[in-house]
Amino acid sequence: MPTVERTTPAWGAVVSLSLGVFAIVMSEFLPASLLPRIADDLGVSDGAAGQAVSVTAFAAALSALLISVVVSRADRRRVMIGLTLLAIISNLIVSVAPSLYTVLPARLLLGVALGGFWAMATAMAAHLVPAGHVGRALTVINSGVAAATVAAVPLGAWLGDVWGWRGVFVLGAGVAALALAVQVATLPVVKPTAVSGLHALGSVIRSGIVVGGSLAILLIFSGHFSGFTYIRDAAQGMSGISGGGFAVLLLVFGLANFVGTAASGPLADRVPRAGVLLFPAVLGAGMIVMYVTGRSVTGLFIAAVIWGFGFGGVPTTVLSWGARTEPDRLEQIGGVIVTVCNIAVATGAVLGGFLVDRVATDLPLLVGGTASIAGALVLTVLRQRQ
Repeated sequence: MPTVERTTPAWGAVVSLSLGVFAIVMSEFLPASLLPRIADDLGVSDGAAGQAVSVTAFAAALSALLISVVVSRADRRRVMIGLTLLAIISNLIVSVAPSLYTVLPARLLLGVALGGFWAMATAMAAHLVPAGHVGRALTVINSGVAAATVAAVPLGAWLGDVWGWRGVFVLGAGVAALALAVQVATLPVVKPTAVSGLHALGSVIRSGIVVGGSLAILLIFSGHFSGFTYIRDAAQGMSGISGGGFAVLLLVFGLANFVGTAASGPLADRVPRAGVLLFPAVLGAGMIVMYVTGRSVTGLFIAAVIWGFGFGGVPTTVLSWGARTEPDRLEQIGGVIVTVCNIAVATGAVLGGFLVDRVATDLPLLVGGTASIAGALVLTVLRQRQ
């Protein structure tokens, strides 16, 4: 936390962080829409090319957990600028890579940028705005995540046809360069807090409330991704929705996601306990509604609105929960939460894949929705006990 509380919010600096998150998360998702092109050009299988996503997630999990230890004495302004610069370098290397052996190390760099940047976001928000505006600042920052999640795959697919996959990664570097320029112009010098380094990280990890909260967050995010990773299989298997209709369904989900993101910040600032229960529970309810009503196209769209709204508010909700749980160790709790989220992405995808292959394509919706609601209840109880 800052030694002197800021009285006026530095919204320009907050927006610069949102741009940074947008650029980095967009770069993370670009291979999903370009995978066959990348594989053909590099002479490898789609599965091998897909490791460009896996290594990014692995590096992001480690970076999020350890960033506050590695840069314990560094000016946080330089850290955020340096992480954005890593994203630029990563995209440029990928754009000229002659082989997969060049792509994978470059994507490791992106993972470092992704995990470190997102993990430091909560602490930076606390330095840039007054205490009563942290939730709203996180909403602005997380809107970059929402925008990148919605835009990256269709944008990459379209521009890949126009420019080729290498040109899309050049664009990713350009977007990160724009974010870097705004950060240089707006971010103030932010000195590290006294509680940094390995000892502070250990104190957070040993906290019973943090352990319980991490389990709850794992349930929420793995529940979401167990269903969302295979949403096309479920939606088309239940209702027979066309490819074009499914694209519209994802657009509706994305718009609802933006609304949930916008609503989460004020609620996190004013009624934090309500947000902790509301958004993950609505997320889970949306998945269960899709499981129950998804045999009609109308039911699919109603469920997508509920599900998208709930998930839109989850990132701000859980990061705000962490800030209130460990107010003196914001960098460390942010790192733990982002690490858990990355683990949950992989866990959810594995669990959902097992259910889709072995049981039924729609079962991940029921299992994932139940897990998300359970996580919401655990997180709410922990907040009450604290």
